[in-house]
Amino acid sequence: MNTTIASMDDSGSLIEQVAAALRNRVPLRIRGGDSKAFLGRRITGEEIDLRSHRGVVSYDPTELAITVRSGTPVTDLNALLAAQNQMLPCEPPVFNGAATVGGMVASGLAGPRRPWAGSVRDFVLGCRLITGQAKSLRFGGEVMKNVAGYDVSRLMAGSFGCLGILTEVSLKVLPRPRASHSVSLELSAAEALLKLSAWRRAAVPVTGAFHTQGRLYIRFEGGEGSVREALALAGGEEADPSIWEELREQRLDFFGGERPLWRLSVPALATVQGWPQDTLFDWGGAQRWVKSDEPASALREMAEKAGGHASCFTPVPGVESLHPLGPALLRFHQQLKAKMDPCGIFNPGRMYADL
Repeated sequence: MNTTIASMDDSGSLIEQVAAALRNRVPLRIRGGDSKAFLGRRITGEEIDLRSHRGVVSYDPTELAITVRSGTPVTDLNALLAAQNQMLPCEPPVFNGAATVGGMVASGLAGPRRPWAGSVRDFVLGCRLITGQAKSLRFGGEVMKNVAGYDVSRLMAGSFGCLGILTEVSLKVLPRPRASHSVSLELSAAEALLKLSAWRRAAVPVTGAFHTQGRLYIRFEGGEGSVREALALAGGEEADPSIWEELREQRLDFFGGERPLWRLSVPALATVQGWPQDTLFDWGGAQRWVKSDEPASALREMAEKAGGHASCFTPVPGVESLHPLGPALLRFHQQLKAKMDPCGIFNPGRMYADL
């Protein structure tokens, strides 16, 4: 396993490109590996590529923290951490190895472990970013406190590059679990969600749970004793541990086919009655993948009634990728955008037409 990461500081060139864009009032399309280009609205503008800006800035395994440049491939970061028996707890997808650390934070996508370990945002300690005034500033971490009431470093998680250009990210990491074992059980979706809820209350060490085609797949992780007890409690059949990577990277058979793929984020115990037949229940029921030709309005209404929201992961003509914002929330986003990117040059319209 290669545990070295090529290093290059390209921040000077990136700042110059932003300054030129400001002078010429030219919008910028920020890209890393482009592995998540399917998410959000299509935008035009001069491309600014961060893949050359990569490498480890600092890493002390004993401190459980690492700072890397945003163009660093997530696969390289995973390999470096694994060599120290550590990991990114949020288990982000790598999408054929193209995903970069900057794109990981900007999209906020997390893998199967997210409900039990936390989101990408939860593990961002700080960042350095190029602002809408072409200045390089550092936020969070040990360098300077955030200002104006905003935790800027965490605001960048899920911002899709609309607030600034991430150049460095400081992340909290964790030791890899001492024991890990996966099993599957034959259960209905409703039975599976109730069982998972009971296990959560009993502090059973679940770190992954999804249901598809009448089977619940569970991953137990922790100390040898606690995992052994969990297996005795759950029963079931042994499952190939690679299934979690297949799920995370959307390579399961469920994700194939031509029908649009929707992600519905709802409370874990939201009813399963009335849901489309082709639904994969992930995150213990809180993330529901749906393959459906139903109108966007119908799927979004279903998500809203359950107390959540729906995003389309497959480009569909005339369909917004992200769930529409209410007037008050949209106004807050617009005010934040105006504060962070007053000239509106960073990924304009990527999330919503009015941002």
